[in-house]
Amino acid sequence: MTGDEALVRIAEALERINPPPSAMPDLWGSDAFVWHTDPDRLTPVPRVNRVPIELLVGIDRARDTLVENTRQFATGFAANNVLLWGARGMGKSSLVKAAHAAVAVDVPGLKLVEIQREDLPSIGRLLNALRGAKARFILFCDDLSFGHDDSHYKSLKAILDGGVERRPENVIFYATSNRRHLMPRDMIENERGSAINPSEAVEEKVSLSDRFGLWLGFHPCDQEQFLAMIQGYCDALGLAVSEDVLRAEAIEWQQTRGSRSGRVAWQYVTDLAGRQGVVLDLG
Repeated sequence: MTGDEALVRIAEALERINPPPSAMPDLWGSDAFVWHTDPDRLTPVPRVNRVPIELLVGIDRARDTLVENTRQFATGFAANNVLLWGARGMGKSSLVKAAHAAVAVDVPGLKLVEIQREDLPSIGRLLNALRGAKARFILFCDDLSFGHDDSHYKSLKAILDGGVERRPENVIFYATSNRRHLMPRDMIENERGSAINPSEAVEEKVSLSDRFGLWLGFHPCDQEQFLAMIQGYCDALGLAVSEDVLRAEAIEWQQTRGSRSGRVAWQYVTDLAGRQGVVLDLG
C-alpha cells in the first residue's frame, strides 16, 4: 500500500467515526422537522400527528394564551418561552402542535422543530444551524424532566437565557412536563435535607423552570369536560351514537381506566370508531 492510499483509508475511517453534518433541508418544504444527531440533521415531517385546536376542550385559557404568544413570535414581536406542565394526558403536547398549526395558517414561515431530551446537549449546534434563516422556529421538547445527576438541564440555558452569544431572535422554546419544577418533588426534598446549604442544593435545577416566561398549568378534567371531549371527537369523525349510550359507555370506560383525561377520551373514541368501522382521521 502506498502512502497516498494509506492516507485515503485513514481519512475514510475518520469520516465513518465522525461523519460530517448533513446539509440543511429545504426549510420551506415542510412546516415541521425533527432534530437528530450523529450526524446532525433536520428531518422533515410530511404529516404532523395533531388534532384541530377546536377539539381541545377544557383548556381554553391555556389555549388562548399559547396561541397569542405564538402569534406574537411568528409576526416578529416579543414572546416568551413556554412551559406547559401538569396532569398527564390533558393535551399539553397536543396544544403545542395545534397552536403551531393554527398560527402557521395565517403566518407562513413558522416552523416546529422537535428535539428529544437526550439530544439537549446538541442544542447549541441546532441554534447555529437555524441562526440567520428567514423562517421562525418553535423548538419543542415533549415530556421534559431531569433526574438525579442529570446535567442535560445545563444545555437549556443556551436557549432560555442565552450565553455570551445571544439566542437567535428567530427561535423560541416550548416544553411540556408533568412536573412544574422539572424534577421530582422527593428529589428536591432529599437534596435539601442532605445538603450543607439546603437553599442552594437544588436552586440551579429548580430555577430552570423560572426561566420560562410563561407557565401554563393543566389539571385533571371533571366528568362533564371528559364527556364534552368525547362528543367533540365523535362529531368531528361522524360517529353515530345516542347520547345515553355514549354517556354510559364513556363513564364505564373511564372507570375501568381509573382516570379521566383527553388521552383516555381519545382511547375510548378509538375503540368506538373501530367498532363502527370508521377510519380515524382528524386532519
